[in-house]
Amino acid sequence: MLSQLKEGEFNPYYSTYISKAEYPNIVQGLEKSQKEFVDFVNSIPDEKFTYAYAEEKWTIAEVLLHLIDTERIFAYRALCFARNDSTPLAGFDQDAYVPNSNANNYSKEDVIMDYEAVRRSSISLFKGFTDDMLLRVGEASGSPMSARAAGYILAGHQKHHFEVIKERYL
Repeated sequence: MLSQLKEGEFNPYYSTYISKAEYPNIVQGLEKSQKEFVDFVNSIPDEKFTYAYAEEKWTIAEVLLHLIDTERIFAYRALCFARNDSTPLAGFDQDAYVPNSNANNYSKEDVIMDYEAVRRSSISLFKGFTDDMLLRVGEASGSPMSARAAGYILAGHQKHHFEVIKERYL
């Protein structure tokens, strides 16, 4: 939630995702969006699961695995920041991850199972953070980020990609 965050808690690049986070409470937002993910994946027609709307674009399965990979990375970032680890964290190249994800060989059930495991872990992680921990700021991809900004990015990033899938793929 952009209104909750202060300057210096995130790179403005993430504003799009943070603005899509619907709940001021990160854990509630992650819990609600977990059910939305499962319902959304189950609603995708089987014949569209490995569909890409244009050449060189990701398939729906690849987008979904991208969400899972990103959640793993941002949860780790939140953990580092909340624990006051001052080690600058490198960025990651999503365009290198996706073709190496094997996503198009996953079933919808595999994607849901993987996602639910990751999301349960993220929810547990954020439940354990105190208000002070959520405010702690570290460095990722050469920019500041707070633990709470990472949490809002997770929920908003998922919503962003669901909108893209609905608009361009389905």
